[in-house]
Amino acid sequence: MRVMSYQALYRVWRPRQLTDVVGQEHITKTLKNALLQDKFSHAYLFTGPRGTGKTSAAKIISKAINCERAPVDEPCNQCDTCKGIQDGSIVDVIEIDAASNNGVDEIRDIRDKVKFAPSAARFKVYIIDEVHMLSTGAFNALLKTLEEPPRHVIFILATTEPHKIPLTIISRCQRFDFKRISAHSMIERMHEIISTTDTRVDEDALALIARASEGGMRDALSLLDQAISYSDDSVTADDVLSIIGAVSQQLIHQVVQSIHSGEVGEGLQAIDKLMKEGKDANRFIEDLIFFFRDVLMVKAAPQLDESKDRVTGDEAFQQVVEQLDQAWIFAMLDRLNHFQHEMKWASHPQVFLEMFIVQACQKSTPLASSNGADVQLDENETIKILQRKVKELEKTLKEMAQGGAVKQTGSQSAESSKPKPRQAANSAKSRAHVNKVKEMLHDASKQHLQSLHSGWGQIIEQVKQKSVPASAWLNDCKPVACSDNKFVLAFRNEMHRDMVDEKFREMVEESATIVAQRDLTMLTLLAPHWEEIKEAYVKEQKQKDAGEGSNEENGEPMKEENPLIDEAVKLVGRDLLEIKE
Repeated sequence: MRVMSYQALYRVWRPRQLTDVVGQEHITKTLKNALLQDKFSHAYLFTGPRGTGKTSAAKIISKAINCERAPVDEPCNQCDTCKGIQDGSIVDVIEIDAASNNGVDEIRDIRDKVKFAPSAARFKVYIIDEVHMLSTGAFNALLKTLEEPPRHVIFILATTEPHKIPLTIISRCQRFDFKRISAHSMIERMHEIISTTDTRVDEDALALIARASEGGMRDALSLLDQAISYSDDSVTADDVLSIIGAVSQQLIHQVVQSIHSGEVGEGLQAIDKLMKEGKDANRFIEDLIFFFRDVLMVKAAPQLDESKDRVTGDEAFQQVVEQLDQAWIFAMLDRLNHFQHEMKWASHPQVFLEMFIVQACQKSTPLASSNGADVQLDENETIKILQRKVKELEKTLKEMAQGGAVKQTGSQSAESSKPKPRQAANSAKSRAHVNKVKEMLHDASKQHLQSLHSGWGQIIEQVKQKSVPASAWLNDCKPVACSDNKFVLAFRNEMHRDMVDEKFREMVEESATIVAQRDLTMLTLLAPHWEEIKEAYVKEQKQKDAGEGSNEENGEPMKEENPLIDEAVKLVGRDLLEIKE
């Protein structure tokens, strides 16, 4: 029978002393002092991300307190006790996986056995891994034992999710929070491991492994092990990229350069190549985000160890850092974040990736600055609309100035026959809107308006599901009148009114019909025009009904003139008053 002799790197190089636990000096120093002074606690809680050394530290402590040379700050790993704990032959150190032993019966079994003295060591140590997986009943069964265990028992609890542990458990333990290991510390540790082998690993490959492992040393060593098996003589960055499924740095540089120079074709060609190689569009967006993050970090804090490690041996990346501007990077990160969110639930994420390339290229217009550097100008649709409006206003002002000159010459007849320029532009449309609103006010009522107000939030939400830009344009308006089959929206901004009226009318009416459960037609006006119509309508109704007309908006009867009521109207306005008998 063949016995497997090879062991994974993370098992071979698992820390055997607290000094070997990388990146957790704030914890190892405290534990060393406690062990040396013989002042260790009866219960510890180790929390932190996966692969940061929690279980390894627990096993090292169990060896140190039982070492035949104790009290010591580090286990000797030479005595029989240390060797027995290391190879598992001494049963006084019990490792329990709470994920598969999370019931009350298992914890009760521990509670019944803690009172027995250790057989071969000084202390009996219970290491409970992933302790957050215990059931509520199991936690309750552990409480009393954890608070006052026998003098020969020590509990070490480890978890990646401390927020799931009851506070009654946490308060009975000394808590140590393990942090993510920095890329710099991981690269140093991997250098130490590689120096004992005949394999050569490029610096770029180590940097990629450290970045992909996300702060976990175990993950980093697993990737290194896999890369060594994959490569022939030496491990390159491309070997690592092939293993983790990421795209090459060369392709990322090509995409970034295409976006920065506004070359849509080159950018789309790179994406096409990416898809043909079977890469994941979501992963590429994530790679781009981290690439820009690295560029930003090197530009903002080049003195950091992580920044130095990122730049080392990568001349192409150094050129990108010098070329890109921070403001441009912030804009790209903002767009990438938006498209990453859109792609998360998309059936065809490649389409959104291509949309990002096209949009980012088109909206990056290079302009020469005073020092010769390229400055990027972001021109979106709203800015273009505003520019068009400014030109219209300039034209209107010019025509008004010409009209004033005619007046100064004394040609009254010519001036009176010439309509105002701004009114001429929209006279037909405004007149049609005003007439329609006046007609519907006869059927409008306070009850209908209140019903529309209460459902307005749902209408906005319905519109937003169909078009986010449409819901944004609606933020400028409010419902001011409603009848059984029509409603009026008053806008503060003319451009917003035009956009909703011309492009999104059908969408808004359809959403309002769904919420109100009856057919509704939308009428739009500017807020000043609405105030004029409302005032004229109230005056007309007063004259018609000899002081006892109806309020066009509220549908409430108005009383005869009363000095007290008149004063109240002056103070708060008629809209906020409800006049009763």
